[in-house]
Amino acid sequence: MTTGKINVSVENIFPLIKKFLYSDHEIFLRELVSNATDATLKLKHLASIGEAKVEYGNPIIEVKIDKENKKLHIIDQGLGMTAEEVEKYINQVAFSGAEEFLEKYKDSAKDSGIIGHFGLGFYSAFMVASKVEIITKSFKDEPAAHWTCDGSPEFTLVPSDKTDRGTEIILHIAEDSLEFLEDFKIRELLKKYNKFMPVPIKFGTKKETLPKPEDAPEDFKAEEIEVDNIINNPTPAWTKAPTELKDEDYKNFYRELYPMQFEDPLFSIHLNVDYPFNLTGILYFPKMSADLQLQKDKIQLYQNQVYVTDNVEGIVPEFLVMLRGVIDSPDIPLNVSRSYLQSDGNVKKISNYITRKVADKLKSLFNENREDFEQKWNDIKIVLEYGMLSEDKFYEKAGDFVLYPTVDEKYFTLTELKEKIAANQTDKNGKLVVLYASNKEAQHGYIDIAKEKGYEVMLLDSPIVSHLIQKLESDNENLTFVRVDSDHIDKLIQKEDTQISKLSEEESTKLKTVLEELVPKATYTVQLEAMDSNAAPFMITQPEFMRRMKEMSQSGGGGMFGMGNFPEMYNLVVNTNSNLATTILSTEDKSAQEHLVKQAMDLAKISQGLLKGEELTAFVKRSFEMIK
Repeated sequence: MTTGKINVSVENIFPLIKKFLYSDHEIFLRELVSNATDATLKLKHLASIGEAKVEYGNPIIEVKIDKENKKLHIIDQGLGMTAEEVEKYINQVAFSGAEEFLEKYKDSAKDSGIIGHFGLGFYSAFMVASKVEIITKSFKDEPAAHWTCDGSPEFTLVPSDKTDRGTEIILHIAEDSLEFLEDFKIRELLKKYNKFMPVPIKFGTKKETLPKPEDAPEDFKAEEIEVDNIINNPTPAWTKAPTELKDEDYKNFYRELYPMQFEDPLFSIHLNVDYPFNLTGILYFPKMSADLQLQKDKIQLYQNQVYVTDNVEGIVPEFLVMLRGVIDSPDIPLNVSRSYLQSDGNVKKISNYITRKVADKLKSLFNENREDFEQKWNDIKIVLEYGMLSEDKFYEKAGDFVLYPTVDEKYFTLTELKEKIAANQTDKNGKLVVLYASNKEAQHGYIDIAKEKGYEVMLLDSPIVSHLIQKLESDNENLTFVRVDSDHIDKLIQKEDTQISKLSEEESTKLKTVLEELVPKATYTVQLEAMDSNAAPFMITQPEFMRRMKEMSQSGGGGMFGMGNFPEMYNLVVNTNSNLATTILSTEDKSAQEHLVKQAMDLAKISQGLLKGEELTAFVKRSFEMIK
């Protein structure tokens, strides 16, 4: 029997481990199952190169609860350890079994999926256990060993009568951690961290009904047998080549990742790169809601099939954190810290690669089946528009597939749109004017007027559209976006042929004075315009610049400081060529004149959805009285 002190630089490493090694004590199970997987994969590798003269077989890892004796067992059939190796790898914490193994077999072991740092990972067991035992038998022809430690730096190491290859770790669960003796808790942790580990993990048994023989009589009672309950899927979709998978396989894997998600994803992107870093994974575009916040933390990060986190900010470009799926990279450490991610060069390369890969996939989807891409546009546009604003590399490629729909559901790329409207929507200064609506229903009247002129009206209704059009304008010379309700149509796209006003200058001044006395100055600026006599006599518009700055300020960033709280300002555009303008001017009775202005003003407000509450009630009452 050997006794001794664990060779660590501080006497009291165990309290330190318990307190600081991981913020979350449940991680111990991830670490121990990872080590068991590591030992199994090492054996597979040594057997494949002829260094281990053993039958690899179909090894599993078993997790067992012994509630009565307050013990938790983790048992593997991997390469095991000799007493000398226990002394080296367990007692001398400074060594790392996996690191040394990788160094020795680095050329042939590169792809064998070995997980790092055995030493400290093993010691995470003391976060939940008052005593830990290791019973281990090496694949080499040497006696088994039994190591015991009660959480102090003292240990014992004695021979064991274990005859089968592999390692059993027994945790004597501490009084403050008895939750880890509950079936549901261990099942939950195995599902969370080890759901896709590359070696089958057994947790208990389950009953399975044998298939009914073809010639079975009607009263045949199907036989039930007890089988191992394998809790993980050792070969998840992302570990396979894209050529091995069909559409249905991707959908099935999505359901496996998100069992509570009832809608299929719109499409998936399979990531697979081995230079200059290793990365595999599958990203899914789900149907998007306009609320950017609801979608986050749905992508799961793995390291060699071991779950790490679902907070992938810094690894996945910000605009894609709203997607779902899995990313697996051995180049990202198990203990991910924000500062590590921000300073690590590999992580930035991974982020750039994912951006490029997503852009390439979107371009190919657009080229392969444009009609299908157009149908999905409204469900994915928020992500893509956000990507254009936040990632320059994505913005550069976006011109190939980002769409701009019209109110009539025709879809154009920006290049196509420019060609389509060049002849009709270029103003007298040579500027190409893109008219857009943000709400088809609320701005219906303005859209109609624009369409009567033969103009195309785009429907740009995402919450970040003001930021996006600002960027497009700055990158496209002589291109401007204006919302259809920001002025009357002849002012939005000014041509040479201006209308002549029926009113003299003196009459116009008089009309403006009358209106300014009756219209609230704090909210409305009166603007007289000579328009077609059939155009609306009163029209309320909201200046493009003011509205856009306010929207940008409200949706975060951009815009002028404090514009988000700025009161709403509108223009009241009055058509001086309308019969109503002449009538108001010639009405001598002040109260009749006021009545005309009030009614016209309310009608203009209705067309902008601005007449509400008390004002709307009064308008309805007044209108009924007029038709008695």
